[in-house]
Amino acid sequence: MHAKANHQPLVRVVKRVGIPRARAIVYRILAVVLALVTGGIFLWALGQNPFTVYATMAQGAVGTTIALKETVKIAIPLCITSLGITLAFKMRFWNIGAEGQICLGAIAASYFALFHSDWPQPVLLTAMAVAGILAGGLWGVIPAVFKARFGTNETLLTLMLNYVASYIIQFLREGPWKDPGAMGFPKIAMFDKAARMPTVLGVHAGWIIALVLVALVFIYLKFTKQGYELSVVGENENTARYAGMDVRKIIVRTMFLSAAICGLAGMLQASGADKTLTDTVAGGVGFTAITVAWLSQLNPFAILLVSFLFGCLEKGSGTIQSLLNISPSAAEVLQGVILFFVLGSEFFIGFRVIWRKGGAVNE
Repeated sequence: MHAKANHQPLVRVVKRVGIPRARAIVYRILAVVLALVTGGIFLWALGQNPFTVYATMAQGAVGTTIALKETVKIAIPLCITSLGITLAFKMRFWNIGAEGQICLGAIAASYFALFHSDWPQPVLLTAMAVAGILAGGLWGVIPAVFKARFGTNETLLTLMLNYVASYIIQFLREGPWKDPGAMGFPKIAMFDKAARMPTVLGVHAGWIIALVLVALVFIYLKFTKQGYELSVVGENENTARYAGMDVRKIIVRTMFLSAAICGLAGMLQASGADKTLTDTVAGGVGFTAITVAWLSQLNPFAILLVSFLFGCLEKGSGTIQSLLNISPSAAEVLQGVILFFVLGSEFFIGFRVIWRKGGAVNE
């Protein structure tokens, strides 16, 4: 018995069956406190006053009306993309291709913005939105079909398609869509006024679309047959098949919707924020949205809050760079420290660590 116990690993990680809500809240609060303390030590080592830096970050993110608008502008594509990813993740389809889906949505929308700018603004914006949704969705269908029919690894395929989408934009920028009046580096012309999203309360109307999508995704997942089906497929494909569900159809349909929402985010980013098409239209949003979705536990309303907090973190980091002369690398390290502790708290909420003591396993 003793010999058998010694064969146990020194450390084991096991999934928690459940954790009291109060304890989970305590873990998250403790994680934030530890993140601020650790970040403060890092800032002190750089010769900065941590309290001044944190106060400047808060002021830069929400301290003024202009700052708040910029924070919301950052949060819009992050929130929408996270909602799209949530649909795929609920089905256990690991969509790592949101960056590419954003790019394809922006490309399709930009075609109408550049070559049909004489259309009335409502018609043009509607066409751009539909084009972005369809292009993003169809781009997402590619890995879904391969997964459904051939069992390919969707993580690798969606990831590789990100690079293809990015290179398509570079080709368009340096070739057929190059602005003939551009001086120096090649670029795509700015959109005409008719192709730009209108502003509401000082921010482009994408924030209204984001709020509507939060409600729609929640309803879809909670109260529709399709939402139930994708959850069952995510839990166990064999169970879904036994229940008579067409698993292949569900995978393709869900991935189309997931990527379509990301494509809409690309249209809004090009039309509302950038007002043109650039190869940085996604700007890492597709990868950050994965973190947002997991931190929110795939809850649409939590995604809205977490996206705003991420926007505050990014906007605040930019502010300390300009006002306190903190290097971009140091600001990114500070962001990383905060995210490390926050994500770490989610790990300990979902799992527990078991150490072996004295030749036996201590749980």
